[in-house]
Amino acid sequence: MKHRSLVMPLLICGLTAAHAHHSDAVYDYEAIVAFDAEVARYVWRNPHVTIFVETEDETGEKIEWEIESGSTPIMIRSGWSQNLLDTGEAVTIRAHPMRSGQRKAILNTLETTDGRLWSQVEGVAEVTVAASSLEGVWRGIRSTGLGGQTNRLVLTPAGETAPASYDRVTDSPNVQCVPIPPPFLNSSTNYLSGIELLQDRVILRNEFFDMSRTVYTDGREHPENGERTNQGHSIGWWEGDTLVVDTTLLSSHRAGNSSSGVPSGVQKHVVERFSLSDDGTRAIVDVFVEDPEFLEEPFEGRTEMVYSPHLQLYAYDCEP
Repeated sequence: MKHRSLVMPLLICGLTAAHAHHSDAVYDYEAIVAFDAEVARYVWRNPHVTIFVETEDETGEKIEWEIESGSTPIMIRSGWSQNLLDTGEAVTIRAHPMRSGQRKAILNTLETTDGRLWSQVEGVAEVTVAASSLEGVWRGIRSTGLGGQTNRLVLTPAGETAPASYDRVTDSPNVQCVPIPPPFLNSSTNYLSGIELLQDRVILRNEFFDMSRTVYTDGREHPENGERTNQGHSIGWWEGDTLVVDTTLLSSHRAGNSSSGVPSGVQKHVVERFSLSDDGTRAIVDVFVEDPEFLEEPFEGRTEMVYSPHLQLYAYDCEP
């Protein structure tokens, strides 16, 4: 098992919703510890649901961490149940440690072997203030998530057969710290997104695997024989107040069109249109995806993110 420490926030400081019930100063919300572990005990009771997990330290010695989360009503509203975790189950923990150095932390996210992320979610993404532009911190609205819309994909024969041979545990590029290609991280609810508007480019970020995309808005075109990368090459332009992002030169990805194992290929082309809602509280992202190797027809969808200036992005620092 590998132990990973995360300490530096990327954007302006602020408490996340998961921290709202913990106003004492015993936890260091500026730091995150992340590690693979096995569940030793799962205690479902108030005032806090607690997960005791075993992992290994840098010397290979087995140690135990106590991971605190919310009360049972909050965790039930977050999708948890008394039977969610089994003793011996493999999980990945991401949590804020105690300042004292004790092996105790408050949960940020817990990932199970099926790739699902579990966290303390207090209701829907909270609307706090209106944005004046697309710049800032954004949190996906779960009900508009693009992942839930992939059941509308019209697949080629290659796209239809690929999921049958896909093992989420061993085949997922996540194991090697490789994020999903555009446009799906726009709808992430467990990991925050950030948009930075600069004079000649736009930076799109997401906490998951420290994803960062540079969108060139200086009038350049895509290079004819450019390098193919996980996030591709993005150019953008403004149509009024709408940012249009065109992305090509994407490398192939084993689950790039659906977490169920529908791949994406080197012919994938993505167009995203970012605009503010009329009241400025949400970013609306309309997406167009064509990938002739795996999609019989282009996929079109819409997702929304809530403006969340009170939250911050953390570094992920994944180690495969």
